Amino acid sequence: MTSVTIPDPADRAVATIRTLAMDAVQAADSGHPGTPVALAPVAYTLWQEFLRFDPQAPIWPNRDRFVLSAGHASTLLYSLLHLTGVRSVNPEYETLGEPSVSLDDLRSFRQLDSKTPGHPEYRWTAGVEATTGPLGTGFATSVGMAMASLWQGATYNRPGYELFDYDVYAIGGDGDMMEGVAQEAASLAGHLRLANLCWVYDNNEITIEGDTELAFSDDIATKFVALGWNVTRVGDANDRRMLARAFASFKAEQNRPTLIIVDSRIAYGAPTKEGTHGAHGEPLGADEIRGAKRFYGWPEDSDFLVPEDVYEHFADGIGARGHTAREEWEAAFAAYAQEYPDLADQVERMQRRELPEDWDADIPAFEPDVKGVAGREASGKVLNAVAGRVPWLIGGAADLAPSTKTTITGPDAGSFSPQDRSGRNLHFGVREHAAGCIANGLALSKVRPFQAGFLIFSDFQRGAIRLSALMELPVVHIFTHDSIGVGEDGPTHQPVEQIVSLRAMPGLVDLRPADANEVAEAWRWLMPRRHDPVALFLSRQPLPTLDRSRYASAAGLSRGAYVLADPQSGAAPEVILIATGSEVALAVSAYETLTAEGVAARVVSMPSWEIFDRQDQPYRDSVLPPAVKARVAVEQASTLGWARYVGSEGAVIGMSTFGASAPLKELLTKFGFTPEAVVEQARAQIALHGS
Repeated sequence: MTSVTIPDPADRAVATIRTLAMDAVQAADSGHPGTPVALAPVAYTLWQEFLRFDPQAPIWPNRDRFVLSAGHASTLLYSLLHLTGVRSVNPEYETLGEPSVSLDDLRSFRQLDSKTPGHPEYRWTAGVEATTGPLGTGFATSVGMAMASLWQGATYNRPGYELFDYDVYAIGGDGDMMEGVAQEAASLAGHLRLANLCWVYDNNEITIEGDTELAFSDDIATKFVALGWNVTRVGDANDRRMLARAFASFKAEQNRPTLIIVDSRIAYGAPTKEGTHGAHGEPLGADEIRGAKRFYGWPEDSDFLVPEDVYEHFADGIGARGHTAREEWEAAFAAYAQEYPDLADQVERMQRRELPEDWDADIPAFEPDVKGVAGREASGKVLNAVAGRVPWLIGGAADLAPSTKTTITGPDAGSFSPQDRSGRNLHFGVREHAAGCIANGLALSKVRPFQAGFLIFSDFQRGAIRLSALMELPVVHIFTHDSIGVGEDGPTHQPVEQIVSLRAMPGLVDLRPADANEVAEAWRWLMPRRHDPVALFLSRQPLPTLDRSRYASAAGLSRGAYVLADPQSGAAPEVILIATGSEVALAVSAYETLTAEGVAARVVSMPSWEIFDRQDQPYRDSVLPPAVKARVAVEQASTLGWARYVGSEGAVIGMSTFGASAPLKELLTKFGFTPEAVVEQARAQIALHGS
């Protein structure tokens, strides 16, 4: 093996990033080498000269954030994590001694259980700030991070103490720019004048199908200027001097987010028989790699070669600079804690996702009321009770705060805006997908976020919600208008399949409370969660507030499902009525009729399938005794999935069609959501099972 013949240390470092990316993809025989090779000078310049990041403490609160929105270029990030010596972090937020990405991890790229999956994954590989894969979502998530930095700074900084002023960088390509979520987020970022946000657009004019001229001819520069961005261009991705000038332009900009358009030429393999180049989505091949290494002055037969002085080069650059910045911050925070102990306590709790003492002391209890209160109304009251004691609980709706009752009130609440960075009410506009991604970015920055909308519009957000679950982020996704109870708005606004589709998402907790006190218990359950995203389903229409002296305590919500009412005689139940949300009152009404007839009935309120399924088998059997086969489930949604609780012969009163436009009472009669229909099905179940 000949030696590396690159005299300049920076050039050697860039070539090392490139060759590691090539070798990793080749070893996996899978992946995307082109973008990492092309963007190595861009990433090098950013990390080595500008990024405020300490590899020895990768979760230091005031570090700059780097998001690789073009997640398919993951070897670019993994190579940087390895070369800069980023340390691992455990689930308790403790920095460990071993590297986040070792050379062996690079050799295991895309292999089972490796720290280098095909697309970067938060919580799996230290130094990865966000899970990216679906294009555009990394860009959108970075907007939430930038908002968090400004909010944290406005809320916690004090004269002489700049605790939070971190910048956020994201790299994406043509695919990211084509996705609607990136455009939604860019529009909001420009409106909010997020001057601490920098996107790098890799303008390489290539996608999976071939040249971008097939489907994309947007004038990105003009578009972003119109969106209120500072736009600069670097004509050659290899020109580190111009790249440094572009990043310096971002640092100097005080009023607008910055887009750096970088013209690059992706590392191509040999032309395929179709006439396009294969290297965007497949290995370069051994011959191409040897040729590339020869061109870069690298030993052709080397494999995962890292010259020792490259490690030293990064240690002297980003390592030393980040270490100094982090130590200065820690010293400042120690003094800050002496001068502002209460604020320092909040900062520490926020960073560890812990709640203040007595955070739930103001959650109201709701008196029995036949007329009751809508789920959204009750949630609004509880939200404000919690927000009064958890200052870093912030959020908003996609233009629906008045309808979803998600406005934080109080003299200091305010709206987040260019004029008020401390406002706790966020206004996402009619940008549902971006709202979900921005909420993820806020959570990644350790703010506790919620985002809200109508349940029917959760379809716009599925990608973002899925990433909440994949990253285990405690985002509260509030969805109101949760059934055909929307009434006259008709089937376009009446969710039918949305609840079951969200229940199918691993790790997402479904919560559909039955009355105001279950709403209170839902918030009491979800707020302490550190790794559970929640979909909170709330009614538009009033729900009777149950008399808990007659029926079981709403605290049973914490087990996912609980026995709300049992036979008054103390006998074993002949039939079990299971319901969620607004249909629990319906089941209770049917229970009262059956009880008057001498039928031994049980009502089970099941606000959460996910939480109930986490309980041990004895508890689940105590709620749904296997011996009781006669069961009826009631929910104004798709019946899909209910067989797991009622059995193959159980009855489910639900929706098998879309809804209709009509007053609520007419809809309930048309689709069978009446006490009489529940009683009829209960009788049929008892007859079927011989009780």
